Amino acid sequence: MSKTSKKKESKGERKRREAQETRQTGLIIVAVVIVAIIAVAALVFLHGSIANSSITSSAVTSGFSNPSNKPAILYVNQGNALVDQSNFTALLSFAKSQHFNTIFFQVYRSGQLLFNQANLTYFVEAAHLDNLSIFFALYFTASSQQIPNSIYRLGENGISLDMSTLTDTAQSQLLATLKLDFTSGTTAVTSTNLTTTLDPDLLVLETYNFQPDESYIHSGIVASVEPLSLYSTQEYQGEVNYALANSSGVMVFDYYGLLKLLDS
Repeated sequence: MSKTSKKKESKGERKRREAQETRQTGLIIVAVVIVAIIAVAALVFLHGSIANSSITSSAVTSGFSNPSNKPAILYVNQGNALVDQSNFTALLSFAKSQHFNTIFFQVYRSGQLLFNQANLTYFVEAAHLDNLSIFFALYFTASSQQIPNSIYRLGENGISLDMSTLTDTAQSQLLATLKLDFTSGTTAVTSTNLTTTLDPDLLVLETYNFQPDESYIHSGIVASVEPLSLYSTQEYQGEVNYALANSSGVMVFDYYGLLKLLDS
């Protein structure tokens, strides 16, 4: 190495060299930061795309087509899973996403009224805000049980009697009482007796055994589908669409069962 190369640099030269090195270092840092920002942005975009894809995928429901706007009823059986004010809005959102237009909401079981009038009024108002019809469903297990007067005239669209375990006489008497006292909405009956002679405004036959019960699915009655007895969403869709095409509507029994089927 020559002496010239060993010559000490002046303060000015040193400052210029240090300034140049600082600028170069700064440029390198800026470049690294820019690359990091681009990488983070790419990851965020990719994650967002994946998330959106997942949301879209999960949002693909097993809803059905109902161009005639027939009653498409989701039955809420409180014996399977309790629905109250804490999770009622979740029920409504689910019902809308699955293309139901009516809720049969069980408010009475085996002689016990499950909710007070303030609760019942809330359910009615919340359902109507979501453009859903709501029926109070009453489940009877003994002839001594009576329709509670406190359920009337709260704005409900109808009242449904679930009383298949009772004698024919007891069922006829309960329906007669309902027709006499409830004049502001629709009377409904859900029945496991596919040849029943009961004549409410809306007769729902519990046609859960699809092929054996197929002959009972016709205009004038509402047919039924039970998700817990099915193996796939495709099977569910097929039965619901058949019921809508060949009867005056469909009832799915029940909310809990449908959630289980869709989650499987």
